[in-house]
Amino acid sequence: MSTHTLTVLWENQNEPFTDNRYSRAHRWLFDGGVEVVASSSPSVVPPPLSLEAAVDPEEAFIASISSCHMLWFLALAAKAGFKVDRYEDQPEGQIGKNDQGKVSVTVVTLRPAVRFGGDAPTTEQLDALHHDAHDRCFIAHSVKSEVRCEPRQAAA
Repeated sequence: MSTHTLTVLWENQNEPFTDNRYSRAHRWLFDGGVEVVASSSPSVVPPPLSLEAAVDPEEAFIASISSCHMLWFLALAAKAGFKVDRYEDQPEGQIGKNDQGKVSVTVVTLRPAVRFGGDAPTTEQLDALHHDAHDRCFIAHSVKSEVRCEPRQAAA
């Protein structure tokens, strides 16, 4: 198996800090050189203490599940001989209380729309590809949230 590392970096910007009025903006530094500006969600910590233009941990969590599903779907579609021209997902995460009464991302719903070039799979084949992709997505297997997949029709 493999190990993945990155750096999450927050630095005090000459703020008192102990008054709890400090910026939640920080950076995610990935090993390939990509840097992402991150912050708490504005729905959790109001601006200006959060940065609305940044990625928040909840969004990143949902995006990682969606991305993992997509990558498996693409690999499985290619192996099955289907040419994918476009894959778009509009995933949604619901925040609520889990069985222990703790606030968590309780449900992640994927809504992938796939456009194929050439012969497209039947509805049954498409459903099977999404089912297999979900079955292989180790990110989805790593979380307690329910992960749903509701494929959509791709726009032509």
